[in-house]
Amino acid sequence: MDGIKKTVESIVLDPQLADLLAIVKGARNGFTYGAKIRFPHALVMVFLFRSGTLREKLQIVLKATFQHARNLATFATLYKTMLLFLRTTSPESKESSSHTFLSGLVGGYIVFGRGIQSSVNQQIVIYVFARVMLSLARLSVQKGGAIPRELRERVTNNAWPVFAALSWASVMWLYRWHPDTIQPSLKSSMKYMYARPILPMFSFKGLGITYPDPYTIRRMLTIFVIQIYRLQSLGLF
Repeated sequence: MDGIKKTVESIVLDPQLADLLAIVKGARNGFTYGAKIRFPHALVMVFLFRSGTLREKLQIVLKATFQHARNLATFATLYKTMLLFLRTTSPESKESSSHTFLSGLVGGYIVFGRGIQSSVNQQIVIYVFARVMLSLARLSVQKGGAIPRELRERVTNNAWPVFAALSWASVMWLYRWHPDTIQPSLKSSMKYMYARPILPMFSFKGLGITYPDPYTIRRMLTIFVIQIYRLQSLGLF
């Protein structure tokens, strides 16, 4: 046992294998992160909005979790492999900004761009796209940019309120008049909030006090517990 441990340690600490081990580590971390993120989310969405037996629901949850974890692991492997290839074949043997862009381009196309994509892949790409746009918006108003100082301050102070208002105005308009164009999970959430019948209630007659029925209370508690688990898995709670 000690011999195996020493062999593993010598491999891990070998500087000549650092690049290859970085690829393996990226794949492992991608799979772990994908599973931690997708499992609680899929659990909530499936048990709230999907019909079927308990076994069928669990199969859907595990399938979505595996897809998310596998795709992030595959992308991390392709990205780091491509990055290593570009760096070692460049004349300076150094990483440049074009290397990261090209590596992400190849990995993104192979994992998330080819063929008919699952809802899991669509959600991942939409998540990334939204944050890329936010980062680019921040980058555009950083000091030293082409935007004049007064205009930059005005945009910085007012961009988010305008963006938030237009986003909600647009999604409500789309949901009301073009619901088929909305991403399925968002559509399910909005249908639950805005088109669902009034929750059944029970009341103490004569006192004017009403409470959610036991079924609704159980669902609320389930959502609460799962969201706490999700926050803990992200290290936020």
